[in-house]
Amino acid sequence: MAPKRKDGTDEPTGREKKKQKMAVARTIAVQPVKGVSFAKNAVAGPSKVAINSLKGLPSTIDVERFAEARAFEIDAMHTAMKTASASSTSRAWQALPRHLRRRAASHDVRRVPLRLREKARAEMDAVRKKALGRSMPKLGKNRRLKRTELFARRQRDKLWLETHIWHAKRMKMENMWGYRLAVHPTEKSFRPSHRASIHGSILHDASYYSLIELKGPEFILQKILDSCCDPHGPGPGSKRYSTGSRALETYIYKPRSYPFNLISPVTIIWKPPPSSPVSIVEPLEDDGQQNEATTRDRGPPKRKRKPKGKEKEQTQVLPPSPETIRFVWLRSHPSSYEDVLSALKTSTSLALDAVKREHEGKEFEVELADLRGQVNAFEIMGPKANQVLRGALSPIPQDQRADFKTFWSRLSDVQTSAEFSRGTIVGLKVVDPRLKFPPKNAKVQAPSSEYAPATTVFPSAQLAQSEIWDEAMRASLANPRYKKKDLDERRSKLLIPGAHLTPGRQDDRIPILLIQRSLESPDSNSRGIHGWTVIVPAGWAMAFFSSLTFTGTRVGGQRERQTQAFEAGIPYFPRDLPTSTGYEAYAAARKQEEKSRWERKPPAKRPNFEKLGTSSPWRADWEAVLGLPIGKCVPEDEGMDDEEDLVTTQREQPAVEADVTEAGPRMWLLRGGEVPLVIANISKLFNLGAGLLQEVNRLRAKRGHEPLDPTVKADDLIRGALVSVRVKLCTRGAPEDLATIYSVDDNEAKRWEKVLRNSRDPKIALDEETPEEVELSEIVPPQTSVIGYLTTGHFSLSRGQGYGIGAMPLVKYLALQEQTQRLRTSTTSPNPPLLVKIRNRSGQRCRAAHVEILAT
Repeated sequence: MAPKRKDGTDEPTGREKKKQKMAVARTIAVQPVKGVSFAKNAVAGPSKVAINSLKGLPSTIDVERFAEARAFEIDAMHTAMKTASASSTSRAWQALPRHLRRRAASHDVRRVPLRLREKARAEMDAVRKKALGRSMPKLGKNRRLKRTELFARRQRDKLWLETHIWHAKRMKMENMWGYRLAVHPTEKSFRPSHRASIHGSILHDASYYSLIELKGPEFILQKILDSCCDPHGPGPGSKRYSTGSRALETYIYKPRSYPFNLISPVTIIWKPPPSSPVSIVEPLEDDGQQNEATTRDRGPPKRKRKPKGKEKEQTQVLPPSPETIRFVWLRSHPSSYEDVLSALKTSTSLALDAVKREHEGKEFEVELADLRGQVNAFEIMGPKANQVLRGALSPIPQDQRADFKTFWSRLSDVQTSAEFSRGTIVGLKVVDPRLKFPPKNAKVQAPSSEYAPATTVFPSAQLAQSEIWDEAMRASLANPRYKKKDLDERRSKLLIPGAHLTPGRQDDRIPILLIQRSLESPDSNSRGIHGWTVIVPAGWAMAFFSSLTFTGTRVGGQRERQTQAFEAGIPYFPRDLPTSTGYEAYAAARKQEEKSRWERKPPAKRPNFEKLGTSSPWRADWEAVLGLPIGKCVPEDEGMDDEEDLVTTQREQPAVEADVTEAGPRMWLLRGGEVPLVIANISKLFNLGAGLLQEVNRLRAKRGHEPLDPTVKADDLIRGALVSVRVKLCTRGAPEDLATIYSVDDNEAKRWEKVLRNSRDPKIALDEETPEEVELSEIVPPQTSVIGYLTTGHFSLSRGQGYGIGAMPLVKYLALQEQTQRLRTSTTSPNPPLLVKIRNRSGQRCRAAHVEILAT
């Protein structure tokens, strides 16, 4: 046999040396027997035991003498365990489970659990540690940047939310609308997040939403809101919302320009009128925090007189007079903040000018305040949102409102927040949630015989009372009185470990608002998602966020919020609202991003849109669908300075009708709850344009607006009208974003109807595609058959089929209705669905789908 080395020696290799070393390290030494000679390094081997060796054993054993006799074996066992552990091929960080492994643990032994810290310290390479610069002296205290200054430097071009650090460690972050926001979790959580919104609960930090406050006489505020809000449904100044018991979800337009110049959706919240006497009593011995900002001083608080007898329970809201000073909050998307503020300024000038002509000699003032950064908002959705809030929040025991006691006792008993009235507002004051950390979810109790349904808790102004409206109160709570380390020190002194801290007189009491939030569509096949919006003062985001997340609820980003709206079947701003102010910026940014990604791929790895016949692969070509000149879809006044929109005097009438009086057709979106009624009314008329103009003027009259300018022709109005639609695929397939909607002729519609009727036959397998369906799917429709686009398309997890939300011209939709009624037979239903074809921009096959009006 040839020698293993060139010099002829049989020296073992490194692999063999390592195996020998491991064998010696894992060998347990054996004590030699007296009178018998063994090798010096004896090892354990197979023992020979006689059959009768168990005979003669004593019935009892002395433990101490037995341990002394086996001291050598015990010591050898411990030595072998320690040696085998030290010579292991795995490092300390590899011994951790995968969900505890961190990249920083390989450089810092403090990242390793205590039981493995000594081993990790021994494994640290001193040369590597020096190369990493650990031995270099740190900067001096004067040259070292503080943590606050370092974070402020990183927020020069964007803002951080108070929960930014938590999200940045766990989620994908992007710069959006001037903020650094979470897009989606880093873990795979698309389906788990959907299941959480349907069966559990999911939390989203919506503190980036803009907040504007209006202050002035009530009748003037009603005029301001009526001139720029959506005329569909109840008005923002109606008694249903002006009492402050409900929040209104509506859309805002430029003043007196409906149906043109759609801006964005807004949430309107009225401050409840003051109640007399005060319904929340705070005795001195239990709660030392008072309503004034001066109570933050450490001086002894003044004792308040406790109401006695019926005075404590009688709380009646005073009916406000028309000239009572009221407060209104408007929450809007951050991308449309400037447009919303400009519309409110113009509307305020118009309202003050009209009031001045009606009330000569009287002066009225309206204040607009920017409250961005003064409050934080959390959206917690799902059927378990009630139990999460019930377990994480602890109202003060001094709240004596009967409505609130009933609501809070029933909160954990209901299955979902859908059992409460839509937009219900609940105001309360809670103790510091950090005192009750960690929280526990409340359990749903079985209904008893005297159980009353939760719908008996009606919204009321008394239930909506909250001190969060007070600016001085919000300013006094901007900095929590106690830091987390102070509370941890108090917790360490408790006699029972893990017990909750008892709220003291100096602990903070935080006023908050709970607003019932529902995402639901009139579609019977859509499953609504319900939950709550929690509004807390600034400075308390992490205190509430930590308690809410510890209850087991998932945390979502922008993707999860969009998915909730998609599964609920409602449009999402700005991607599903063409003609709105934020849609153009969103479409331009998306076009640039997707086009650059497409150009970076080689030609063999990207779709050839020219050969596929996709004329507009990067954005929806609404001008071509409507037959309008290029540029009509972009608002004419986009890019104007704020100074041109700001009206600084009430003597001159602002020119708000200039946009409406422009000649020629303009693109606008017909949306709202009354859209099905409007379409039903105009479809019965011979002149569709005149009927649409009449319906639009009827809606404008509901808010006190004058009819549209005579220069707006009826034909131009209906020619530029778009309607939001929802599309459901009839068979297989899933649409994608920017998929094209095609119309079908009568012959092809009859063939598709026959194929769809046969596909419902139970004898045919669902996964089989008939030759007739394959032939129809491969027919490439001409470019003139394009009637719309999908702004959002995906496979719907709640419906179990392909689903999409898009828009199409109103004229095309009416033509589909006429075609369906013309082809309807006696065997079909009285209202058959409208048939269209859907083709993805990178696909070659068309799928049959049914289209319906999306009325929200």
